[in-house]
Amino acid sequence: MDPVLAALDQLLEDDTLFTRVRRDLSSRFPQSATRGRRSTPVEVILRMLVVRRLYDWSYEETEHFVADSLVLRQFCRVYLERVPDDTTLIRWAGLIEPATLDGLNEHVVTLARQQRVTRGRTLRTDGTVVETTIRYPTDSGLLTDSVRVIGRLVHRAKDLVDQGLGTTGTLFRDRSRSAKRLARQINEGARRRGTDAGARRQTAYRRLLAITRASLSQAHQVQHLLPQTNEARRVRKQLADIMPLIERVLDQTRRRVFGGESVPASDKVVSIFEPHTAIIRRGKAGKPTEFGHKIWLDEVDGGIITRATVLEGKTPEAPELRTSIAQHCRLFGHAPDLVTADRGLDDPANEDAALAAGVKRVAIPRKGSVTPERQRVERQRWFRRAQRYRAGMEGRISVCKRRGRLGRCRDRGKPGYDRWIGWGILTENLTTIAQAAAARARTNPA
Repeated sequence: MDPVLAALDQLLEDDTLFTRVRRDLSSRFPQSATRGRRSTPVEVILRMLVVRRLYDWSYEETEHFVADSLVLRQFCRVYLERVPDDTTLIRWAGLIEPATLDGLNEHVVTLARQQRVTRGRTLRTDGTVVETTIRYPTDSGLLTDSVRVIGRLVHRAKDLVDQGLGTTGTLFRDRSRSAKRLARQINEGARRRGTDAGARRQTAYRRLLAITRASLSQAHQVQHLLPQTNEARRVRKQLADIMPLIERVLDQTRRRVFGGESVPASDKVVSIFEPHTAIIRRGKAGKPTEFGHKIWLDEVDGGIITRATVLEGKTPEAPELRTSIAQHCRLFGHAPDLVTADRGLDDPANEDAALAAGVKRVAIPRKGSVTPERQRVERQRWFRRAQRYRAGMEGRISVCKRRGRLGRCRDRGKPGYDRWIGWGILTENLTTIAQAAAARARTNPA
């Protein structure tokens, strides 16, 4: 076994990790922990989910590669038994709460302190954006997706609704092909030039809006006709969840295309599959607009990430420094000697709060023009070294994105997004501790 993987194997032999994950998995039904047929062991689930994020695999790839490797079979405690199916992993992974992953990460920080990977002497903090897996949002694309989803749900409802209805042919009609054809005309018209190009696009938009409204009306009728069965309740709930989003898509398209209105980002729907996705404009080169959520990260010496928080909407960044210092004091029992961040966190209240908490030095550059006295402070050797240290946070974020820890989220829904971040940070910290243990073993072999 690879030395880092062997060290990671030892780290996962932890009753605290096992117990907390087992508590969430036992919450599926009231007596899941004591009754029922034999299921996948909790240790196997925990280790396979770590392997998935360790190598940035999908659930299907995790099942395939673990089944194909004797080393990974041993690491995941599967041995010669059958490897759990990818659908089984998806079902169990959905039961682990994001708050549980936050608690596991705090426990891993404690492990890092016990193994002397970090002492919590320095703290650097920064933010990044983790995108959701959606295509670039356009009005025509959102309308087409709406019609397609309604057609799929109505088709599922067809076998559940009484077939003796006289309007069955119209009630269960799928308009997806018509919507796709009109969306293609709109996209082609956007590339054309001419006096009538805009009029043609608006005509196609009117027809596409009419088709979407007809599909929405169709969904309302089907929803009232569904019987009181378990499968019908699931279809009814899916229709109830999707219809308000489609109404918002219709409204924003009408306002943008025909009213010429600039719809605020907070009112926009950018995906009916991931409606929690936010529009974030940071002005980065090559990607001025990103679709996802802003993540705030705290890192201490030793490369351990102590906090990863999902910021909602346009949450201001400046107050996050005070939260970071308070979290650091809670985890380590003392304030860091040095706190550093970029000029986006420049706020007199931040520096005063940090010094009051016991921080010895705060290295945050001032915004705009600075006084000669402040220039002398920022030109001192310790301040320049602190800013070089702060730049390493950008490297840490880049490494996490390349390794897939903070890559584009492949899990569904807002809870899935929070789990994606939680598992990524947990795996990154475990890997950092394992690498330090492997390097120590090479330097001081037994």
